[in-house]
Amino acid sequence: MPSTKTLPLVKDSERLESRLKEIPAVPGVYLMRDESDRILYIGKSKKLRNRVRSYFRESQNLSPRIAMMVQQVREIEFIATDTEAEALALEANLVKQHQPYFNVLLKDDKKYPYLCITWSEEYPRIFITRKRRAGSAKDRYYGPYVDTGALRSTLHLIKRIFPLRQRPQPLFKDRPCLNYDIGRCVGVCQGLTSPEEYRKIIQKVAMIFQGRTQELLDILEPQMEQAAEDLNFETAARLRDQIKGLQSLSAGQKVSLPDDTVSRDAIALAADTQHACVQLFQIRAGQLVGRLGFMAEIPPQPPVSQEGQELSQLSLSSPPGQGGERGGVEAGAILQRVLEEHYQNVESVEIPSEISVQYELPEAEILADWLSNRKGRKVTILTPQRQTKAELIEMVERNAEYELARMQRLSDRNSQAMEDLAEILDLPEVPRRIEGYDISHIQGSDAVASRVVFIDGLPANQHYRHYKIKNPEIKSGHSDDFASLAEVIGRRFRGLKEEERGKREDGFSDLEEQKELSNLSSDSPTISDKPDLIMIDGGKGQLSAVVAVLREMNLLEELRVVSLAKQREEIFLPGESLPLPTNSEQPGVQLLRRVRDEAHRFAVSFHRDRRSERMKRSRLDEIPGLGHHRQKQLLAHFRSIDYLRLATPEQLAEVSGIGPRLAQQIYDYFHP
Repeated sequence: MPSTKTLPLVKDSERLESRLKEIPAVPGVYLMRDESDRILYIGKSKKLRNRVRSYFRESQNLSPRIAMMVQQVREIEFIATDTEAEALALEANLVKQHQPYFNVLLKDDKKYPYLCITWSEEYPRIFITRKRRAGSAKDRYYGPYVDTGALRSTLHLIKRIFPLRQRPQPLFKDRPCLNYDIGRCVGVCQGLTSPEEYRKIIQKVAMIFQGRTQELLDILEPQMEQAAEDLNFETAARLRDQIKGLQSLSAGQKVSLPDDTVSRDAIALAADTQHACVQLFQIRAGQLVGRLGFMAEIPPQPPVSQEGQELSQLSLSSPPGQGGERGGVEAGAILQRVLEEHYQNVESVEIPSEISVQYELPEAEILADWLSNRKGRKVTILTPQRQTKAELIEMVERNAEYELARMQRLSDRNSQAMEDLAEILDLPEVPRRIEGYDISHIQGSDAVASRVVFIDGLPANQHYRHYKIKNPEIKSGHSDDFASLAEVIGRRFRGLKEEERGKREDGFSDLEEQKELSNLSSDSPTISDKPDLIMIDGGKGQLSAVVAVLREMNLLEELRVVSLAKQREEIFLPGESLPLPTNSEQPGVQLLRRVRDEAHRFAVSFHRDRRSERMKRSRLDEIPGLGHHRQKQLLAHFRSIDYLRLATPEQLAEVSGIGPRLAQQIYDYFHP
């Protein structure tokens, strides 16, 4: 039988030429697929036909990574757009959705924090976060900022300069706290200022993080002078203090540039074989107003070419301006990806007039046109080669190298800890995925468990889980940590054996086993997320309980489990009466301690939340006619039992679902 397998386009010249003729010479996005219809690469171009054709020219000097990709392309799809700007936005969305292997992918590892302003709320909040949530489109995130300490200091000073809400929840129900009396807050909790007036204050704060401090000073100074002329000295003094505070924010941040009237961003990177650390310096009016940091993943390079010759690793630190340098091309693609991602999430006033880049960008013209349209004036992208601007790029690159070195030291420390742990436990290979379990309760009440996951020595928060202990015998006054751990481990791994048993030699499972697998908890692991090591917080007793349940499930041979006792940091293995002879300061033991401490913290925090919620509801449960839903509405409205107890029947009746009759019953309960 002749093979029906489709040849790669590079080896089927007739089909390749036919496909290229079908692609129009218009702006758009192209998608390259392999034999299994998986998307390998997504790109954009002002002229689709010319760009796609360039990949298959013999004279084109492709990097080893892209050359490897071209060898796998079986099909090319395209989406035509009206403008280059639309192509840029569409490409960014498709890359986020499909995460193609050969595209440059930015890494969001919660390393750098953002500053968030919640414009979607009536009274916007300002806070620092490491999670950029895809919530309301109105909320604005500034960053990510490299210097966390400087960001916190800046926010602390801003809260002293401007009267902002200082507390997430009101301290008192019927009066503002001391912050209002000393002028640090405008009484948001008691509605003493309108949302419109408060938003004007927040807009001034936003200007600082947009790099428009000088523009804000130009607004405040005439207001101060006018207030003084009107003999409104209190207002003038307040504006004077705000101006002095803003000037202190930017003191000592001068950058020597020939033209300090031009706003500019400077971007550079440093990279090893796996990651690229990118730094973006924001310079406004000759002052460094922000230093942002990004991480990019570098896909592994092909070790051997089609001809069997070894391919060298890319050098992402090769000097700019050298034509045909593969390293420069790869670095330019990373910088382009970072700039596109960053400027899609900023307001038009934050886009600078000039962007200095370390390497030439592959699509600099499209990016410049798109930014110019957004800003409403020309935006220039340049690669400086000499004098002051080149020195600025060198300074940014030097900071990126420092950040990369810091990340490498952390990675080396984690690698050393995993290797040491593998040696201590006699594991066949390093434990890349470690799961830690702990129990938390007070004499059996509100018993919960936690699961934390460390991958490559770092916490993987997305895999953390809470468990409520379901054993009816565990209740207030009666605790059993052994039974609780056995229950949690059983719930966690109950699907692993069924999945392995459900697979037949031909790759299919029968109908009944498929049904059984579909009914398993979503928390049940697959073979791909099976842990290399399970750590139990406790001693021999806790470990024995877990070993018993794993043996019952026929998983003891497949899952390696140990326990770590708190008192002397002793490691116990299944079936061993004595702990392993270890030093508590060994890197491997320290890694286990970090997992144990994180599991304990996560379990205790969940236990406290459950206990607090139960204590809130314990008194409300005694009121007839007040169900769970109405209890939630009351607590959401009054925020605490104390405020609820002080409320009048009229105030209680204002809550949705609480009529006058039930409001009177609630009031009578608290005032017998």
